[in-house]
Amino acid sequence: MKLPLVIEIAKSLLLARFKQTLVAAIGVTFSIAMFITLLSFMTGLNNLLDGLILNRTAHVRLYHEIQPSRQQPIERLPEFKHMHHFVHSVKAAVARAEILNSAAIIRSLKQDPRVAGVSPKISAQAFFSSGNVDITGVVNGIDVEAEAALFTFGDYVVKGDYEELKNRANTIILGKPLAQKLLMQIGDVVQIINQQGERFQLKVAGFYQSGLQDFDKTQSFASLETVQKILGQPRGYITEIGVKTLDVAQAPALAVEYRQVYQTDAVDIQTANAQFETGTFVRTLIAYAVGITLLVVAGFGIYNILNMMIYEKMDSIAILKATGFSGSDVRLIFMVIALSIGVFGGLTGLLVGFLLSAFIDQVPFITEALPTIDTYPVNYNPMYYLVGITFSLITTYCAGLFPALKASRIDPVVIIRGK
Repeated sequence: MKLPLVIEIAKSLLLARFKQTLVAAIGVTFSIAMFITLLSFMTGLNNLLDGLILNRTAHVRLYHEIQPSRQQPIERLPEFKHMHHFVHSVKAAVARAEILNSAAIIRSLKQDPRVAGVSPKISAQAFFSSGNVDITGVVNGIDVEAEAALFTFGDYVVKGDYEELKNRANTIILGKPLAQKLLMQIGDVVQIINQQGERFQLKVAGFYQSGLQDFDKTQSFASLETVQKILGQPRGYITEIGVKTLDVAQAPALAVEYRQVYQTDAVDIQTANAQFETGTFVRTLIAYAVGITLLVVAGFGIYNILNMMIYEKMDSIAILKATGFSGSDVRLIFMVIALSIGVFGGLTGLLVGFLLSAFIDQVPFITEALPTIDTYPVNYNPMYYLVGITFSLITTYCAGLFPALKASRIDPVVIIRGK
């Protein structure tokens, strides 16, 4: 049978039951629209939360962790050499926190073609003096240009100018909650006390806000030179090297390699944030599950409508088969009906989903916890639209297949005899 005739008959059946057809198409449209909107919003939220970690965390972090000595004094005595030793309350060994040969390591990392950039860092415990109260905190010595280029440091400086750290000596950027506790404003002078009790006065150049309240209550940032001076260390003193790779998936393997090559401790971002990645995966899985469930429900609606259409159009089906239409022709007619509903409802759903996503993307979302965000996050990944229309066609095809097979098996003699 010629396809144009089959399409014309399918069109007539669709228009004859226009309300039911419209209801089925609306069901598909709603399912696709909610699938696109939910997935775009959930993955946008995941990207936002991932950014809070990825923007501030090195893909591979090199550091020197102070650990207990592997060889205890008792093991050095000849008379106890061949005995089992039980040592309690083992204390950390006297060791330097700095990374030895840090300058050579940094040069080597910058020449690695897998590395996008390197940022040295110093973390120093200190006290922020406020009247008669000393507040415990951390002063992070950073390479300002590297931090801004690799980890978007400037996006989290909500007030002031982060470039003051490299342009002016003895300046500091305080975490915003920390500055509020100290009652500091930009231009004020804060007093830092190092672990040896020495006092240093630094000028406040700005406020930093990462979105993690507990983190911002203790953190501050200064140039490498300033922190080296606070600690009384030479210019080559570095306690941490942050490496940003071109491919974050290579970070675990690179951490193992760097640990062996540079004889220092190394941790990759996946290991350091394993629980966070699990949460991202679960949220995305839930979004897909809900969206696919909506499509399956819409498929049952199409199945019911086509079944009712078969019961109501048995006379028409019998006449078609009596006039020369084969079972495969009748099956094709009902498959065209189902796929027409799927295509129309799917394409309309993609458009509605995009419009809803665009609307959400414009809704203001202003919170002090996320200073870099102005509106709700939305991810316009074309893959979601491709998945949506694919599932729409698969669902409507499966929903129409069984009624179509049923219609193709109708015996016109039985139907006409019954009439």
